[in-house]
Amino acid sequence: MKNNPAIGLSWTEARQKLFTPEEIAESDLRVALISELIQARKEKGITQKQLEELSGVSQPVIARIERGTTSPNISTLTKLLFPLGKKLALVPV
Repeated sequence: MKNNPAIGLSWTEARQKLFTPEEIAESDLRVALISELIQARKEKGITQKQLEELSGVSQPVIARIERGTTSPNISTLTKLLFPLGKKLALVPV
């Protein structure tokens, strides 16, 4: 998107000015992880409440994770991924 003096910087340009590359990478990873979690739950056709029953993670916590208002620790993430048939993997970038 080109700069429009009436509007200012594009989000991409503003983001690069406001955040470090590490902060941007961390944010992008969080968004990707949350998106994958939501997609996996929807592909299984289960509600947050059903995921609570399968994982032992409370529905309000699942909702906060999916909204991005909280970051799950690895233990919580593992509990959520297992009933969805997923696992966390570290791969080279």
